[in-house]
Amino acid sequence: MTSRVPASLALLGGSALVLAGCATATPAAEQSDTLTVVASTNVYGSLAAAVGGDDIEVTSIIDSLSQDPHSYEASARDQLTIADADLIIENGGGYDSFIDGLIEASGSDAAVLTAVEFSHDYPENAGHAEEEHADEDAHADEDAHADEEAHADEDAHAGEDAHEHEHGHDHIEGFNEHVWYDPHTIVHLVEDIAHELGELDAANADAFEANATDLVASIEGLEASLGEIAAAHEGEQIFVTEPVPVYLAAAAGLTDATPAEFSEAVEEGQDVPPATLLEARDILEAGDVRAVVTNAQTGGAETTEIVSLADGLGIPVIEFTELLPDGLDYVGWMQENVDALAGTLTR
Repeated sequence: MTSRVPASLALLGGSALVLAGCATATPAAEQSDTLTVVASTNVYGSLAAAVGGDDIEVTSIIDSLSQDPHSYEASARDQLTIADADLIIENGGGYDSFIDGLIEASGSDAAVLTAVEFSHDYPENAGHAEEEHADEDAHADEDAHADEEAHADEDAHAGEDAHEHEHGHDHIEGFNEHVWYDPHTIVHLVEDIAHELGELDAANADAFEANATDLVASIEGLEASLGEIAAAHEGEQIFVTEPVPVYLAAAAGLTDATPAEFSEAVEEGQDVPPATLLEARDILEAGDVRAVVTNAQTGGAETTEIVSLADGLGIPVIEFTELLPDGLDYVGWMQENVDALAGTLTR
């Protein structure tokens, strides 16, 4: 028999307290001068609450495992919530595009932090890296350099207005938008959350920075745990039915053996081509895959088939989620994900 490893278990202690500010919005009539932060999901709500502490109020628009950010339909209440925000935190990259619609409809002038912009893999950031490389080789070709500089200026402008740039785009081709599974990206986001809150509330800026420093240290602990997995299991193969935890797996030194066409089809809710499904079966049956990783919040016939095949072959199956389970903060959730991965690989 193959054991199914849940990636999220109940966490005792103070982690639930961090999420206390992530519940429902406070009616405007009862609000004080406390900063209001609105997050697209409870993942980002948890991060904001950890940085802001008691000095902010946090509302997460999506906070249930039964909700899918890809297909979420915003309500009039959501629009009012966005309209009252001092700071908005979204994932971006087409993942939670309803936020962009709410910002536009509400006329909000709140500061907006977009998590994907802190990822080294984000296409616009890749453009900036190319610009820096071109600067180092400036004498190679003046005309080519001028052209690259013009495009880099366009990229920089787009980066300043990213939430406008992404309107109407459901997905960025070739980019994995699930950046909350990348601890390194989240470190940079946390630092900017503290900066933005400090700009909005200078009196508490030092407290925000101190909270962010503590949170970053905890996230770096996650990176250390992932480094331990990499040291013991570098290059080992896993099969990920859709690319939600791919950043985490890569940080653990693991190789994603999934055919790209398979994970893309599952993520988009489309049928997996028969030839791709056959290829996926062959990969599992070859015996090199150490674990199958699924998204507990979504699925389909092809995912079910892969899970059944893995069970029959004795390959462990790990379930990950896109949102925080009840009772967990971001670090506690990610640590349990990392522990589930490590425990599976060491069996």
